[in-house]
Amino acid sequence: MTEPRIRPLTPDEAAPDVRPIFETYLQERGNIPNMFRTVALRPAHLRTMIAHFRAVMNEGTVPPLLKELLWVRISHLNRCRY
Repeated sequence: MTEPRIRPLTPDEAAPDVRPIFETYLQERGNIPNMFRTVALRPAHLRTMIAHFRAVMNEGTVPPLLKELLWVRISHLNRCRY
């Protein structure tokens, strides 16, 4: 894969109000998905995206693991770094 056009932020580069969000993901998942690290350039957009992501992942009848596998597969098909 090629380098991303917009470079994802590292936790050290994140704005102070974004760092708690990153810390939560590190505790929950052990990593911070690149899509969140990229959107973190706009903290307000990140907060909205996180709320949407949590609603999609935590509601409905499809198991969360299957949803996660679908996200990974779609990212792979689109040659995106998940």
